[in-house]
Formats: sequence, structure tokens, C-alpha cells
Amino acid sequence: MELRESWAALAAGGVAGVCVDLILFPLDTVKTRLQSPQGFRKAGGFRGIYAGVPSTAIGSFPNAAAFFMTYEYVKSVLHHSSTSYLTPVTHMVAASFGEVVACLIRVPSEVIKQRAQVSPSSSTFRILSHTLYHEGIQGLYRGYKSTVLREIPFSLVQFPLWESLKDLWSWKQGHVVDSWQSAVCGAFAGGFAAAITTPLDVAKTRIMLAKLVCRRRAPDDSDQPGRVHLPGHLREDAAAAALTQAGDSCEASRTSWRSRWPRERRWLPGSAAFLLPPLRRARSSCWAV
Repeated sequence: MELRESWAALAAGGVAGVCVDLILFPLDTVKTRLQSPQGFRKAGGFRGIYAGVPSTAIGSFPNAAAFFMTYEYVKSVLHHSSTSYLTPVTHMVAASFGEVVACLIRVPSEVIKQRAQVSPSSSTFRILSHTLYHEGIQGLYRGYKSTVLREIPFSLVQFPLWESLKDLWSWKQGHVVDSWQSAVCGAFAGGFAAAITTPLDVAKTRIMLAKLVCRRRAPDDSDQPGRVHLPGHLREDAAAAALTQAGDSCEASRTSWRSRWPRERRWLPGSAAFLLPPLRRARSSCWAV
């Protein structure tokens, strides 16, 4: 494939990914508001269901490109030195590397998107400016570790299951699966992975939405309430500790079950489109040129 055709194919795959994210964005907003500490109604309910969509529109394409380029590259490197029975391990390792790299783009987009989703009266640009002013660049990466800890188990379930389902279906019918069959396998794998990783998604959302307000000492030694700009790792650790202390197991369980259905329904068609063979070949061909 020529360079021009490769970039055109990658662009087509990226546009398809953006369209899927935009079409299913209302389900993502419902999920975020169900998981938010203030509850669904106070977070906006069904009002402003597309709040935060500019962040998704901007970050979706580079996020998908970063993941699949890393995934395909690592898989090709490991495939040469691995036997057939290690193939699932190869997919797991490649997916893990892909998620770590993609999260460098995904997390800032996710932070701004989710804060806009629970504040529908504020614009995306205003939330971005407020985050940079009060927290700096590190504020855009709040929840990076928790996002990686959610995405890696998700990929460890989704991609090996997807590959195994395709192999099983191919074996049953005696030939390689068609594109629509691969999409069905991807939808099932994505929906199943989304369901079992929902508790991790709840924790990630709570950390990204957490506001760390402490008490600082004024020059005259009197205590004044204010915001302390802690290092990023301390902010995240403090937010995680606050999350652990604030929510009991029953509340966390109810939140996970309430937010599972929009997360599943968002990933069923999302994975089907995201893992279509033509789009994956389009994305992987670009780095190979």
C-alpha cells in the first residue's frame, strides 16, 4: 500500500472511530453522571447530554491511532519469537503497551470531558482553562494511574477473547471469519470486558472528578481554607484515599450496577465498529509504511 493510500485509510478509520464516539456520547454522559459523587440528578440528569463532546471529538482520533500503532507494532515484534500457544500472551502484552501509550492522550481528554459532563452549564474551554489555572498540566493527568489500571484489565479481557472467538468461529465454519462476524465477536468481547471492569471505571471517574481542598497556613500563622497545589502523585493518592473513605461497599456496588448498563451498551456497538478488520488494517498499515 502506498504512503498516500495508507494515510487515507488511517484517516478513514479515525473518522469512523470519532463518529462512533459522537453517536454513543449520550450513553457515556449518562454513565459518568451515574458514577459521579453528587448523583445523577445533581450532575445534570438528562440535561446537556452532549456536554464535553469537543474534548472527545479532538482526542478520539489520536487516541485510537496511538493505541493501534503501538498494539500492532508490539504484536509484530513479539510474534516472531513466540510459539502458537503463546499467542494470547502476545495479544495481552501488546494491548497493555498500547493502553499505556494511548492513555497519554486519552487521560487529558477524559478529565476535561468528564468534568464537563457533570457541569453542563460550563463550556469545555472554560473547564480546560480552570483546570490549567488551578492545577497546571498535572491536573490534566489526574487519574492517569487509575485509568491505566482500568484499561489494561479491559484489554487483557477484550483482545484475547476477541481473537479466541474469531478462531473458534473460523474453526466451526471451516474458513476465516468475515468482517461482520469479526464485528460480532468484537461486540461481545467489548461488552463483556466493559461489564467486569465497571468497578474500576467508577474508581477512575471519582478520582478524576475529585476536588482536593485543604487548609493552608497564611503569613500571619492563622489557618485559612484554600487550595493547595500538591504534586500530581500526592493529589491522586489523596483523591484515592478520599474515595476509599467516602464510599462504603454497598454504595459502591449500587453505583457499579447502575452505571454498568450504559457502559455495556456503549461498548457493544463501539467495539464492533472499532475492531472491524478493514479499519484495523487501515490503522496498522500506516506505521508499517
